[in-house]
Amino acid sequence: MSHLLEIEDLRVTFNTRHGAVTALDSVSLHVDAGETLGVVGESGCGKSITALSVMGLIPQPPGRIAGGAIRLNGEDLTKAKESRLQRLRGAEAAMIFQEPMTSLNPVFKVGDQIAEAITLHQKVSHDQAFKDAVALLDRVGIPSPAARAHDYPHQLSGGMRQRVMIAMAVSCRPKLLIADEPTTALDVTVQAQIFDLLNEIQREFGVAIIMITHDMGAISEMADRVAVMYAGRVIEEAHADEVLDHPLHPYSRGLISCIPTLGKGEPDALKEIPGVVPPLHLLGAGCAFSDRCAHSFSRCTNEKPLLVDRGHHPAACHGIEEGKL
Repeated sequence: MSHLLEIEDLRVTFNTRHGAVTALDSVSLHVDAGETLGVVGESGCGKSITALSVMGLIPQPPGRIAGGAIRLNGEDLTKAKESRLQRLRGAEAAMIFQEPMTSLNPVFKVGDQIAEAITLHQKVSHDQAFKDAVALLDRVGIPSPAARAHDYPHQLSGGMRQRVMIAMAVSCRPKLLIADEPTTALDVTVQAQIFDLLNEIQREFGVAIIMITHDMGAISEMADRVAVMYAGRVIEEAHADEVLDHPLHPYSRGLISCIPTLGKGEPDALKEIPGVVPPLHLLGAGCAFSDRCAHSFSRCTNEKPLLVDRGHHPAACHGIEEGKL
């Protein structure tokens, strides 16, 4: 059975003052209808570039898709013209961006912005589209939706603005919804409400969701499967429970160990992964995580590990292969 979305050996490069750098290196992912794929990693790991590639929003130049395929319902989007991509955005695939205030137009009422998305893809009048927008605001849990539809983005709270973005994203019933850090600036109570809303929408519309996040806690709440990314590569992929309960890659283990826990007695000190994601133009021939890994050995710095099945699920780590972990 074919997947709703299939990314195969995707390679994206950017021209920089350091020359051409590879932002995505042979990334392969897939997601099926009604499924949630969590893509997790620190800032700079390639999560958002992957999402922008799917949506055809990589700025060209300086970026370009240098190889691979992105198939949505079997159609390779890397070969599609811009006019075709414009028709697909919103209708077949939609994206919820990280910061609504930079995504919503500050000088237009939120109801008009949702209505514009509807009229762009459906043959309805603006009046009907505005009525549909009010119904969508009600559906995503905004109180007094008829009144709020006439508000400007700055008049809404952060949680309400994110709900507006969700309403806009699902306004044309897309088959794929990409949520890029949708709860980053929200408090934990509102975060939980947004997660519940996304789950409800998925059950109602059967939409596939790609949840992009740096938060393993969000993954445990939302994802069916998880792909862990680091320095532009997928380094581990499996069902969410497998990655959370039995992480194989040292980086995945580090992400999970950073999740705060509550227990009896004094709270444990917050843990961290030492170092930072290396600049892409400074990546060597070996594993990009080797400088931060406590288990690194000579092979790690000289040979790039491949994403292959390590007994439980795929992971890209020499230490696992050689029994050093």
